Amino acid sequence: MSIHQQAAASPDKPAVTMADSGDSMTFRELDARSTQLAHALRRRGMTAGDRLAILLPNSLLYYVAAWAARRSTLRYVPLNWHLHVDEVAYIVDNCDARALVTAEPLRELAQAVAQRQPSLRVLLAGSRDATPFEDLAAAMRAERTTGMDEEADGNFMFYSSGTTGYPKGILRPLTGQPFGSLAPIEQMTKAAYGFGSNTVYLSPAPLYHAAPLGWSMAAQGHGGTVIAMERFDAENVLRTIERYRVTHAQFVPTHFFRLLQLPGEVRARYDLSSLRMVVHAAAPCPIDVKERMIQWWGPIIHEYYSASEGGGFTAIDPQEWLRKKGSVGRSLLGPMHIIGEDGRELPAGEVGLIYFENAEPFEYHKAAEKTAEYFNDRGWGTMGDMGWVDADGYLFLADRKSHMIISGGVNIYPQEIENLLAVHPKVADVAVIGVPNAEFGEEVKAVVIPAAGCTADDELAHELIEYCREHAAGYKCPRSVDFVSTLPRLENGKLLKRELRKRYWPSDRRMIGG
Repeated sequence: MSIHQQAAASPDKPAVTMADSGDSMTFRELDARSTQLAHALRRRGMTAGDRLAILLPNSLLYYVAAWAARRSTLRYVPLNWHLHVDEVAYIVDNCDARALVTAEPLRELAQAVAQRQPSLRVLLAGSRDATPFEDLAAAMRAERTTGMDEEADGNFMFYSSGTTGYPKGILRPLTGQPFGSLAPIEQMTKAAYGFGSNTVYLSPAPLYHAAPLGWSMAAQGHGGTVIAMERFDAENVLRTIERYRVTHAQFVPTHFFRLLQLPGEVRARYDLSSLRMVVHAAAPCPIDVKERMIQWWGPIIHEYYSASEGGGFTAIDPQEWLRKKGSVGRSLLGPMHIIGEDGRELPAGEVGLIYFENAEPFEYHKAAEKTAEYFNDRGWGTMGDMGWVDADGYLFLADRKSHMIISGGVNIYPQEIENLLAVHPKVADVAVIGVPNAEFGEEVKAVVIPAAGCTADDELAHELIEYCREHAAGYKCPRSVDFVSTLPRLENGKLLKRELRKRYWPSDRRMIGG
């Protein structure tokens, strides 16, 4: 259903509430305001397929902007406001954005971007003086709240996270379906995860990421209420679940780490009994971490593996996972294949590149060569990840192809060692990469943030290396450990290993695509 239909059915029901402030917007208000903004955009020359860039913090306005674009057949491009101005400007230019919606907290960033894109129409919210931008509130007040003519569904245009270089725009064909038609993933949220009119969905992550925005809009499409956190805070997650009686929530493994780091008395302080379903994705989750979360929250934790490109989708429920620990599940959208370097399909148990049939059609905007790399000659799509399937068809991830370490001709997948070290009590965070070795080409290095109260010295480095050797083959284990105070992670937990490699590989092949 569309939010227009939800507004007719339950006009006074909250469509979204901000967790901290309690500010809320009903379905009637979301429908009306998104319609006003849609009219305002059309009045400024936006037509079907044009790009609307969204540069906003988590807020009620985010949903107004996204639904306005969707109901007026536009493509909406969420912008990561943590990026450098050069990176934001690159995306705005690359996607051919004709308009940008922003708010006062991000005025300076928007202004710097707009100076580089003089043809960009910028609408500013929450400011008494919008100069040199247009005032969003005034622009919307001038428009009617009734529907658009010939409304047809728009679509998102997310940019890849850029873990392997410049972010790439994911350009999907417009469906031509009426506004509010449920996309496949939105249908799946109901069929597989129980989304419905009684859903209270917690979104703790930045809305410029694909899953937080897409899944929360899906919850609204099914008539559920979204609880959007202004920013992630571990204890506040628990407080918010109790306060709003959250039924469904989505996290990434980094969130689980932080939740488990809370003192036991804090974790026991809050009533989490309303939770019916929790899902996680975006990055691999160490088995020990997930086991501890299931012990705490019960067998309600689901997992899926997918990507913004829509090349495939696997899922595993908690009961399955307890039998197949470490798996990300079986494919739900079509056959899956593990392909070796010679192009042949590999049997169960062997690691290769993961391909999916029935990959959704898309192209990387202005990057035909990258699009060609995504699909093989049979039309199967790959996200660039390595993995293997067991005899029952359950997928286990090894690592990204670009992260693979080749030492003395032997392939090493660093995710295995990262998972080992991630649960060591003296490790707060870790990345494992390949660094130059004159004899073997590469050797394994662990880059570690020590846990609070631990001394970063040779003794700790030796302890961590020996710990790895106790649990994994010696050739996979780090030969050295570097200690740092921060690691370059995105908010969804994805690690920018190319940034780490820059410290060790000045200018060579490992910087390409890594």
